[in-house]
Amino acid sequence: MAQERLQRALARAGIASRRAAEDLIRERRVTVNGRVATVGDKVDPSTDAVAVDGVGVVLDPELRYHALHKPAGVTSTMRDAHTTTDLRSLLPEGPRVFPVGRLDRDTEGLLLLTNDGALANRLLHPRYGVEREYLAEVDGAPTDRHVARLRRGIELDDGPARAVSATTVGRTGGRGAVRLVVTEGRKREVRRMLSAIGLPVTRLIRVRFGPVRLGSLAPGTTRELSPPEVRALYRVARL
Repeated sequence: MAQERLQRALARAGIASRRAAEDLIRERRVTVNGRVATVGDKVDPSTDAVAVDGVGVVLDPELRYHALHKPAGVTSTMRDAHTTTDLRSLLPEGPRVFPVGRLDRDTEGLLLLTNDGALANRLLHPRYGVEREYLAEVDGAPTDRHVARLRRGIELDDGPARAVSATTVGRTGGRGAVRLVVTEGRKREVRRMLSAIGLPVTRLIRVRFGPVRLGSLAPGTTRELSPPEVRALYRVARL
């Protein structure tokens, strides 16, 4: 890819207007490949590493970042020989993207899609402790004792699991709901944790992955992440 002026690349990435980008450069807040940038520098968006205030900026126009509201009954794979309900029909147009991790077939909610392999690997690596927040409807009435056990940790067959936070958000008769945050993406982890304390899950929705929230995104639809959301993902991934 041809080089372009740094302030133009920053403006195209949604960081600031060209004039404001020049101000950032003059204030020595921008680096290119680890070197403090100067006004007039040129960059190759596909290869140069640019950061503002120490946080990486995505300049490569071929990289894509989307949020998908995965419906229940859809597998989080690109192709599944055992079902016709995989992700292929839900992907946005443009360069091919892939899911960041998985949600099990029966779980709904936020799934990030990208072709930025470096970011995806960081978001999934347990070392970086990126939070995933879920809303679980359960069969049973959750109590303070239940959520205390989730926070303290539960021994599962593949090792201990602990919620960073857990709160009861509703009880009606013999049913209720729990909101919990975990930092691992182990297979069916949230379902297994709740089942282990006597609260089998009847519906599970992921409402947040790191700084990105599901919000009002309709099931089966996608939206492109904003530049601030992408920067926030880079920040939690320590890129």
